[in-house]
Amino acid sequence: MTPADLAALHARAFTTPPPWSEAAFAAFLTDPLAFLLVEGDAAFLLGRAVAGEAELLTIAVAPESRRRGLGRKLLARFLYQARLRGAATAFLEVAEDNAPARALYAAQGFAESGRRPSYYARPDGTRIGAVMMLRTLA
Repeated sequence: MTPADLAALHARAFTTPPPWSEAAFAAFLTDPLAFLLVEGDAAFLLGRAVAGEAELLTIAVAPESRRRGLGRKLLARFLYQARLRGAATAFLEVAEDNAPARALYAAQGFAESGRRPSYYARPDGTRIGAVMMLRTLA
């Protein structure tokens, strides 16, 4: 997937947090610490591993492809790649009202490790908190 493809899919998948731009994806793809995992043209995950930690930067699944296990597959691949890259822990942030994503992460062993009140801006200008989640990689 090109940066333009990633930005287009991200825009279809998200309003909160705001979708990322093509330039943002292009910058991440040049980062040697970042890695991209894709499932056809329907889903992707962007992660980064450094200094014994892995961060799930974003995961996006096309609305018409949800509830088919693509997110679960990508998350499992992310955890595998994180271990290969020497990470002992993995972490992420998720909008507090994104119940499906939080359930997916919890099912894969992530636990809430903190909160960031009013972290994300919604399109209407209101703000929503972020839940920080962490998992040890044994």
